Amino acid sequence: MRRGTIFMALMAGAALGGCGIADSHAPVPEFMRAKAMDPPPPEAPPDVTQLVRTNLNSVFVANSYPHEVRVSPAHRDLRGSGWTACVRADLTNAMGKPLGTETYRITIIGGVVIDRQRIDANDNCVTETYQPI
Repeated sequence: MRRGTIFMALMAGAALGGCGIADSHAPVPEFMRAKAMDPPPPEAPPDVTQLVRTNLNSVFVANSYPHEVRVSPAHRDLRGSGWTACVRADLTNAMGKPLGTETYRITIIGGVVIDRQRIDANDNCVTETYQPI
């Protein structure tokens, strides 16, 4: 009889041990739910001028000899957690002939340029204001 009582007490303890705090979406009363995590604070806008100046090869191919480089202000990336900016420069080809002005949209996360894409005529980089670096 004593073994049965001890066994029942252990089983009840194990069953009740799983009754901790439920996650924020559990179908239990509010006071039993864990508090939802606050989102991380937004990243401060990057210094696009300094970032492009120090990492010019992450935006343009080195042998395109970018000059007259200009950058737009950073804007929140609507598709992610980073920032976007536009970079414009006059480029030359490998033979030294002018290619003209090219504009790229760069994506910045954590102060690092992680992507660049050449823009098309419908992109809002066309209407941005640019500052020389």
